[in-house]
Amino acid sequence: MENYSDIKQSEKGAWLSLIAYILLSAIKLFIGNVSGSQALLADGLNNSTDIIASIAILIGLKISRRPPDSNHSYGHFRAETVAALIASFIMIAVGIQVLYQGVDKFIQPALETPDLIAAWTAAGCAAVMIAVYLYNIRLARALHSNAMQAVAQDNRSDAMVSMGAFIGIIGSQFGLPWLDPVTAVIVGLLICKTAIQIFSKATHDLTDGFDAGELELMKQTVAEIEGVESIKDIKARVHGNNVLVDTTVLVDSRLNVVQSHDITEEIEDQLKGRHQVADVLVHIEPV
Repeated sequence: MENYSDIKQSEKGAWLSLIAYILLSAIKLFIGNVSGSQALLADGLNNSTDIIASIAILIGLKISRRPPDSNHSYGHFRAETVAALIASFIMIAVGIQVLYQGVDKFIQPALETPDLIAAWTAAGCAAVMIAVYLYNIRLARALHSNAMQAVAQDNRSDAMVSMGAFIGIIGSQFGLPWLDPVTAVIVGLLICKTAIQIFSKATHDLTDGFDAGELELMKQTVAEIEGVESIKDIKARVHGNNVLVDTTVLVDSRLNVVQSHDITEEIEDQLKGRHQVADVLVHIEPV
């Protein structure tokens, strides 16, 4: 099963995001009010919703670390996937909000020109969030974590929103107010696209969906093992970040218990070694 220390590592990334969002939202809201930048104020409010998403991820990761109990024989690893699902809902809400603001600015263009400090604040915050994104995406890929993948994508979305605010503010300085709403619409669409991808992955895992191509590769691995006459059935599912496999194989009816057990052990070793499977249940039947 998944190493609990991996989940602890994931929590570090989630904490990093949470602290960054709290600090950056405070800076953006303050500078936005002082400079008169509606774009920066909106960006700061966007970070406020990101704080909620980060807290949801942290709660999910905390629950994932709980050991198996009488009601959860396989552990609580799926709490991490549920947290990613919640984060996708929040990201969709943010994306729709950004889209709405972009369209609204087409209808009611801003007449005031904010101070340039707002633009440099937005650019600086974008740079910070890109650094946080790069840290968390590396962590997500190393740990194969759905929750950290959601955190990293949220970091990237926030960096794009800040860059959109920067472009809009700079555009207003040069008499190009249309740059702001156009950028907002593009960023809003990208955020919604990312959120839908996270939502699709989380719901696919929660409904015991599994990649058919990967399952076929596992089937080929089992079929190549000496002593396996044929494969009657093979199934796989994702439990948090763990892959669980159930398979029924047919063997020579003349084999004794020890020989059949050796085949079972080889199937488990091959699937765990070649396909990073966490747990394998093998049922032996005679041909």
